[in-house]
Amino acid sequence: MCNFVENEVGSLRDHGASGISWAMLVLCFALALSPAPEPVGDQTVSGGAEVEVETSPKMPVVALTFDDGPRAATTGRLLDELALREVPATFFLLGHRLSGNEALIRRMAREGHQIGVHTFDHVPVTDLSHQDFDIQVKRVRTQLHEILGDGEFWLRPPYGQMNDNTQSWADSPIILWSVDPEDWKDHDVARIAAAVTAQVKDGDIILLHDIYHSSVDAAIQIVDELLRRGFCFVTVEDLLAWNGISPETGTVYFSGT
Repeated sequence: MCNFVENEVGSLRDHGASGISWAMLVLCFALALSPAPEPVGDQTVSGGAEVEVETSPKMPVVALTFDDGPRAATTGRLLDELALREVPATFFLLGHRLSGNEALIRRMAREGHQIGVHTFDHVPVTDLSHQDFDIQVKRVRTQLHEILGDGEFWLRPPYGQMNDNTQSWADSPIILWSVDPEDWKDHDVARIAAAVTAQVKDGDIILLHDIYHSSVDAAIQIVDELLRRGFCFVTVEDLLAWNGISPETGTVYFSGT
């Protein structure tokens, strides 16, 4: 069970939860406070159909994240599917993909998704001078401010590579991941989805890429399966807040626990 008391959930508003994200947090909190039912097997619903229902006294909360976008042909469809399910996600964007996709980025923000930085050109930041690091990271933040206005845009370094310089120059929390199905290696939707659903647990940060049709298809399968199991989805920022973690600049987070 998520052990947030009412005033702690209220503080999530101060973290900027809005749209889908805030709605899902309210739902998660309501479920967390509800008495846990006894485990049951098949249940009959109206119309006489029997369905399998999984119940648990613990409600797992996870963050779904996407790298390397936006790409209109795939990210737009992903946003459609997430909106249908009222599921928020976190998108780490590449600077060279922002131009021409401004409407898509505004839609992400409007629909309650968190937006972060994945550098301008997807380069290993550990190889960069301070000046080049600023070009790759702060330049993208400037672009996002021009598109969205005020906001914090956290960093996810390409390939998860970092060093002391990365942490000292980041000017934000650094977000990595705890579940990686390596969806870029092939386009096997079933394999990608199974690689996530077989290992995911409470507090995990799931890594996918919204530039592949196969990854979008897998993401939909993952979301549907985890919702069926009783998981709640939140943004990375809200996942940390949900677990009482105050994010700090230069600190690396692999999960919400």
